[in-house]
Amino acid sequence: MTTQTDQFDMKAAPMRIGTVRLKVRDLDAVSRFYQTVMGLTPLPADGPGVTLGTGTLRLLHLDAAPDADAADRRQAGLFHTAFLLPSRAELARWLAHAAEARVALQGASDHSVSEAIYLADPEGNGIEVYADRPPQRWRDEAGEVHMTTEPLDLQDLLKAAGTTPWAGYPDDGVIGHVHLQVGDTAEADRFYGGILGLDIAARYPGASFYGSGGYHHQLAGNVWSSRGAGVRPEGMAGLDAVELVLRDPGTADAITSRANDAGIAVETTDTALTLRDPWGTRITLRQ
Repeated sequence: MTTQTDQFDMKAAPMRIGTVRLKVRDLDAVSRFYQTVMGLTPLPADGPGVTLGTGTLRLLHLDAAPDADAADRRQAGLFHTAFLLPSRAELARWLAHAAEARVALQGASDHSVSEAIYLADPEGNGIEVYADRPPQRWRDEAGEVHMTTEPLDLQDLLKAAGTTPWAGYPDDGVIGHVHLQVGDTAEADRFYGGILGLDIAARYPGASFYGSGGYHHQLAGNVWSSRGAGVRPEGMAGLDAVELVLRDPGTADAITSRANDAGIAVETTDTALTLRDPWGTRITLRQ
C-alpha cells in the first residue's frame, strides 16, 4: 500500500509548478475536454478566459485566441503538461475512465521514477498523466536520478484501480512538471539551471530534466522536434506561460540578480515577477 511517506512532498520543494496558461483557438472545446477527460472543474478566473483546477487549486488557465495560428510542433513551446496523480490506484482509475470514454492515447511508458500515459487535447497540446513511484526508487547506486523509457504494462496497471471508479481530478492532484520544446539544450541549461537555479537532475539524448528539492523534474526541455528553433512567433496558439511557485522569499531576489547580470529583462508586479526563456516562453514566479 502507498503511504504518505512514499510520495514526494511537492510543497516542500523550493520551486513547484503552479498554473499553466495556454492560448487556445476554440475555448469551449478545449475547456470541455479538460473537464470531461481530465476531470478538472471551473474556478473563478482572473480576467477573461477559463481557469480550471481542483478545489481551490488553479492548475490550468485557457485564454481564448480564436484568430491565433495553429501551433507548429517544430517550434519551441509545449511538449506536454504533466498531471501528477497522488497514487498508482488513481492513475489506474483515470486509465479505466479514459478507456471507457474512448479517449485517444498516444503512448504509455514506464520511466522507472514514474508510470505515465500520454495524450493530447483537441488542439494538439501534449498531456502526460502520471503517478510517481516512491522517491527511494528514483536513484541509482551513485545517487543519480535514473530515468528510463520502457513499455508500460497497462493491464497490470488497471488491476490497481480496484472497484472504485474515477471521480474526477483528486484534490491532492497537481501539475507535477511541464516539459518544453526548446531550440538548444545547452542554452536551456543556462537559463533553467543557471538563471532559475534548478538542478539538472537527468539528461537524455536531446533533453535535459530540471528538478528542485530532490524531485526528478519540475521542468524539462527537449529538441526532438524543435532543434534550432528560434523565438516562438507571436500570435500562435499553444503555451503562453508557466507559473513557478517559490517556497522561500529570497529565491526571487536571487533569480532577479542572476537575470540582471545576464541581461535578461524581468517584469515585476506586486505579486510576481516574469522572465522569458530564450524562446519567448513566459516564466512567472510567485510566492
